[in-house]
Amino acid sequence: MRIRMLVAMPEGAARNGEPWPAEGEEVDLPTAEAAHLVASGVAEEVAADAEPPAAPRRRRAAHPEGEAT
Repeated sequence: MRIRMLVAMPEGAARNGEPWPAEGEEVDLPTAEAAHLVASGVAEEVAADAEPPAAPRRRRAAHPEGEAT
């Protein structure tokens, strides 16, 4: 099962000797393990045909006089 991490694991945390993926990264795990992480709110399931998440949109800073640039 493919999941996307919603939180950062504590520094030094490892799974089978490998560091956990960072927050926002995706990983394939056995279904039972992945389902446990999803149920715990630590990760979310990624659909097999899903596109990578879009970069978050940021607001532009307002012009010093209050007008948008």
